[in-house]
Amino acid sequence: MTVTPSTPERVREQKAWYWYDWANSAYVTTTAAVLFAPYLTSVAEKAACGYVTDEDKHQKCTTDLHVLGLGLSAGSLVFYIVTAATILSAIVLPIVGAVADRSGNKPRLLGVFAWSGSVMAMLMFLVAGSNWELGALLLLVASLFLGASLVVYDSLLVDIAEPDDRDRVSSRGWALGYLGGGILLALNFGLLTVLSDHTETAVRISLLSAGLWWAAFTLIPVRGIRARPPVNPVAEPGGLVQASFGQLWRTLKDLRRYPVTLTFLVAYLFYNDGIQTVIYAASVYGEKQLGFEKSTVLLAFLVVQFVGIAGALWFGRVARTRGAYRVIVVGLFVWLLVVVAGWLTPDRNLPAFLVLAVAIGIVLGGTQALSRSFYSQLIPRGREAEYFSLYQACERGTSWIGTLIFGLVHQWTDSYRPALLALVVLFAVGIAFLLRVDPRRGVEEAGNPIPRVI
Repeated sequence: MTVTPSTPERVREQKAWYWYDWANSAYVTTTAAVLFAPYLTSVAEKAACGYVTDEDKHQKCTTDLHVLGLGLSAGSLVFYIVTAATILSAIVLPIVGAVADRSGNKPRLLGVFAWSGSVMAMLMFLVAGSNWELGALLLLVASLFLGASLVVYDSLLVDIAEPDDRDRVSSRGWALGYLGGGILLALNFGLLTVLSDHTETAVRISLLSAGLWWAAFTLIPVRGIRARPPVNPVAEPGGLVQASFGQLWRTLKDLRRYPVTLTFLVAYLFYNDGIQTVIYAASVYGEKQLGFEKSTVLLAFLVVQFVGIAGALWFGRVARTRGAYRVIVVGLFVWLLVVVAGWLTPDRNLPAFLVLAVAIGIVLGGTQALSRSFYSQLIPRGREAEYFSLYQACERGTSWIGTLIFGLVHQWTDSYRPALLALVVLFAVGIAFLLRVDPRRGVEEAGNPIPRVI
């Protein structure tokens, strides 16, 4: 197949598109992955036990929070919130995708969702003392808006890149996202170091900075990507929302016509749940289980961010000759080793912790970037946002099986080590389903041109 060269306009749009990875990665990294989970856990522990146990009393809080008559471990709270966010996402995001496919201005819709999420992120500055309820609500709503914005953002990949170019474009977006997230994380690392005697204040300022960053840089893709009319929309009765519900129902029925796409979605649900849970759990695991200070955990995430740039670009380069599918499979076997190594990492062993961070950085961006571009080959043209809404139901911040397993195992064992090891099951199941995927057949079923290498 002959590769169609990108026009100057398309190249400009691709460059603008990259910047949303840069924008939202500040929130994903600084807030969702590093600071907010252990911070909200400490706030919840203060509410449950009356003090910040790890720093003030050097004891473990074993008193449960009481929510709707249920006893919830303060250490599991964040993972239950993410689980709840995913259950809501399963209802909301497919409707968002259907609306987006019928919208004549996807970039503007991207801005609406992104700026709404960034406001929630900025309001996290107000979470203090023992007010865990506000933090839980803001995390829940911000996760929903992030997922909605990513549905629209990922669907734009099909508009701005030809099939043979999507691995490269997707990988560059992830790499720029790691760079942006890493830069803000480094600045916040400096802030935490300077305000070491006022850690809570430094954390709250860092949370505010992530929301501001997300909002400001979203302007670039919103202004730099042109609006396009819907492609081959299927007529549905009623207004936009009613028609979108009808389109969603048709999508769920028609998905049976694309068995390879469905198999990949099931595989992605499991292995991405494992990846996302590792990301969410890493900061809590580093602080609460391995006994590192916030600044040390933040340093490890900086390693992940900057190694992730090289990892994403390298995976994209290898995919040019080996194909995205094969590279994803190899990456998942590496993830299995990473989880086992994390379970075996001794307490307060900084060299081992940093080696683990390097390994995560190498495979993290590559597997996610190539999963996005590979999936774009398996969906029918004109229904990208609708299908990417199903994809986003198990994407960043919206995985639920892993977080639920992690939270429950911690609650049962009062330890994060067996909770981490339990995630091996998710990667194993994901690999098993992925090995059943026939890439060429999947592209043909979706009616898309076959890339040179897949």
